[in-house]
Amino acid sequence: MVNIKYVHGYSDREAMRLNDQADTLDNIIHNDTIFSEASFVLEAGCGVGAQTKIIATKNPDSRFLSVDLSEDSIIEAKKIIEALNISNVEFRQADIYNLVFKDETFDFVIICFVLEHLHNPLQALIELKRVLKKGGVMIAIEGDHGSTFFHPDSKQAHTAIDCQVHLQKQSGGNSNIGRELYPLFKSIGLDDVSVSPRIVYVDASRPQLVEGFIKNTFTAMIEGVREEAIQQGIVDRLTFEKGIKDLYRTAESDGVFSYTFFKGFGTKN
Repeated sequence: MVNIKYVHGYSDREAMRLNDQADTLDNIIHNDTIFSEASFVLEAGCGVGAQTKIIATKNPDSRFLSVDLSEDSIIEAKKIIEALNISNVEFRQADIYNLVFKDETFDFVIICFVLEHLHNPLQALIELKRVLKKGGVMIAIEGDHGSTFFHPDSKQAHTAIDCQVHLQKQSGGNSNIGRELYPLFKSIGLDDVSVSPRIVYVDASRPQLVEGFIKNTFTAMIEGVREEAIQQGIVDRLTFEKGIKDLYRTAESDGVFSYTFFKGFGTKN
């Protein structure tokens, strides 16, 4: 199996952050994650099951095979799915660069917040296309840190965000991959490719997003790279801490925060 370093780590706090993110963004990114009845769906890179619980619940008449490279993540995902009494998901440890499934096995393939961590996302997509049936649809969802803007603006906050971008790049990933979904899908020969931005705009009139996205999702993610960024000399502690403080500042009554995810669809013909 290919070794993939997950820049955010595998802590309990990170698992909680992923679940908070999934719950907060459900209606924004998964409002149209609907599969035809009796579909066999491959979820590539399921992690701790944060997205699994949402897409499986939305599609009770579909059957899911959710795979991940990390055995520990799969164990956590199984716990979540079992606790929610979701019965249409099977989990399996697998390397998405080298899947054991036969050609044209699945009606749909979905990959969510995974390509950003891969050193070769194109190779992974080619392999995922191989196991997709002709006429089947591939779905990918990714963020793009370059889309972040906020008020009050802060140079230190941008510096803190850039630390995460730098560390992810250092690990072979790409925090700005959302903008690349269209060319990636076209390059592997998918047809009817469409990509839409899913903008998360937050101000004080949206208290659920203030808490769920600014604090518990985005800022928590940036906080998670604090020690590694400082240890590597990417940033000094005072600058990073000021950046985090300024990100939390955007959650106050006069603050504004915006981030864009991108969701792509493509058909294998």
